[in-house]
Amino acid sequence: MDRIELLSPAGDLERLKVTLLYGADAVYIGGEKYSLRANATNFSLDDIREGCSFAHKMGKKVYLTLNIVFHNEDMDEVEECIKDAVDCGIDAFIVSDPFIISYIKNNFNVEVHLSTQNSTSNYKACEYFISEGIDRIVLARELSCGEIKEIIDKTGIDIEVFIHGAMCTCFSGRCALSNYVTNRDANRGGCAQVCRFAFKNGDMKDFTFATKDNNMAEYIGKLIDIGVKSLKIEGRMRSLYYLATVIGTYREIIDNYYNNSLDNTKMKLFQARLDRVANRETSTHFFMKEADYTDQYYTGRSEASNQDYLGQVISYDKEKSLLKFYERNYFEVGDTLELFTPGGEHFTFVLEKLCDEDMNSVDVARHPDDIYYIEVGIPFLVPEYSMIKIISRK
Repeated sequence: MDRIELLSPAGDLERLKVTLLYGADAVYIGGEKYSLRANATNFSLDDIREGCSFAHKMGKKVYLTLNIVFHNEDMDEVEECIKDAVDCGIDAFIVSDPFIISYIKNNFNVEVHLSTQNSTSNYKACEYFISEGIDRIVLARELSCGEIKEIIDKTGIDIEVFIHGAMCTCFSGRCALSNYVTNRDANRGGCAQVCRFAFKNGDMKDFTFATKDNNMAEYIGKLIDIGVKSLKIEGRMRSLYYLATVIGTYREIIDNYYNNSLDNTKMKLFQARLDRVANRETSTHFFMKEADYTDQYYTGRSEASNQDYLGQVISYDKEKSLLKFYERNYFEVGDTLELFTPGGEHFTFVLEKLCDEDMNSVDVARHPDDIYYIEVGIPFLVPEYSMIKIISRK
């Protein structure tokens, strides 16, 4: 039996490489047009070509999102865009528009995945899209475990389910709040995240209705057991540290489940990592019950950064036990740090000696993007894109 796919976002070429190295089986990206993340860096054709080549050498896949709500003026170059992406090596398109579906299936030998923007919520709709040649359906985010299982049992179609990240305060991303409040069309890539605004309520406390983030870590085994084919993580505009941590953690959860070694102790560790890397509360929303007020922020929220991420490794000289890295957040000698790698290795140590770029001994690192050196003996190879985070202050 094929193992379930772990699907990661990638807002640019570096994020694509990092998420694949940290354990994603596939990534979804946006081109310079027709993506619902217009404010992300996104991918030029050269980037798409390089990203596909990088992924395919690892035996992994790249999917391109073409899932905006298309208006007349959006149609002029879309066919050329699709052809160019196929030529670059794209493995699948994520779409919701009926014309785009038929055009791709009639002209190219490439998979088409039905976007969650289509809000597919029942097995009859799935059967229709199967007849239209759809290879995978990304279900609406508002379905329960039982509903997902029934769709899989009755249709046999490959199903993708959203497991981690930001949730829209609307039905599967189909929102018009941004249009009305900021004149930016959320369904064409311009979302202003109006659902996260605080609204004045006279002399009363500010009113909010932001939805808590999704976190399905404890139900990964359940999703595997009912036959889901792909687990999707949200976050094309998230940081490298966030993506590396979330992807790496879900990689470990999935592998431990298949190896029958996922116990409560490990699960607590994995959940703690996921909780620390984000700054919002989380919920499982509709999966086990009807979502209610406990799944949202109604009267304000706190989203302060915890500044755990300290830096990205540049190199490691094993003979000199010298670790070179870019600093991102404040730390000092005496702090307990952790190095983690794309291969899943973790090494915890107390910082005893720190040097600046000129190898002068210093007690504190306080300037983001400066280069520092740490003298520490690490018992394994330290590959590119390894990272350092803080465990505790001295």
